[in-house]
Amino acid sequence: MKSIIKISKQVVTLVLLLIATTMLAQKAPQFKDGEDPKSTGKKWKLVKNMSDEFNGKKINNKKWQTSGQGWIGRAPGLFLAENVKVADGSLQVTTTALPKTVIKHNKEFTYGGGYVGSRNAMTYGYYECEMKANKTFMSSTFWLINGGKGLEGCDKRTTELDIQECVGEITNPAKWMKDFDQAMNSNTHSRNIPEGCDYIKGTSKGRADIAGKVYDDFHIYGVWWKSKDEILFFLDGKFQSKVKPPSDFNIEMYLRMVVETYDWNKAPADGGMNGSKEDRTTYYNWVRSWELVDSK
Repeated sequence: MKSIIKISKQVVTLVLLLIATTMLAQKAPQFKDGEDPKSTGKKWKLVKNMSDEFNGKKINNKKWQTSGQGWIGRAPGLFLAENVKVADGSLQVTTTALPKTVIKHNKEFTYGGGYVGSRNAMTYGYYECEMKANKTFMSSTFWLINGGKGLEGCDKRTTELDIQECVGEITNPAKWMKDFDQAMNSNTHSRNIPEGCDYIKGTSKGRADIAGKVYDDFHIYGVWWKSKDEILFFLDGKFQSKVKPPSDFNIEMYLRMVVETYDWNKAPADGGMNGSKEDRTTYYNWVRSWELVDSK
């Protein structure tokens, strides 16, 4: 019996070492051969406080928070911390139907979503995650946005970089929503510009087709925020599109992994929550942030 226990402990130790080795072995973003856009003399350096392999038993509160940072969700979807967990090597955000209507800020909430936001921010770099979307009408997303605190003057504006924004079930017949569940839908947004500031409000879009539904399998969604006016999107390690933001993207932004409701993709007549827990869950196997530094 003692020998069996000893062997079991050795197996556990080996598994833990393999996990740690995998993390350490990841020296660069997940690019396909010939797709790495870095220039000669540069290398990618992992930004640890904005990266996570989700191999623990609970969310790392030093890196992430689930309170919404003052944002409770877009009605009728309320952000619930209990809908977010780390298990089986992934971050899991599950959609739910609330047992009864919740009134907050004079709005009615009938669904539960989830919000995971980084506590740290940075500017130019490469951001990627491996994600599988849920099958509901609610979203599965991976994006960045700046924070308003501490900003002054014309920098007190909003810049948002949507790397992937999709749904599992389309309820809107609009033409622009066609195949929204089979694509990497990306955007750069500029808004809330202070009066008298020479910035442009607007949106620039990028898009890439996925072979199948967004919930069929995991995909790697990435973006190289190269400069204030150049954004490059990557799907499964391959370059897809380049976008110029409407205004300068030169303010630090925070990572977001959010499952929410959209007012342009409303709940279906049957409520949309009849699937299994697995079908109602968005999975993130990992998220990694990289900065480009000198290789010497």
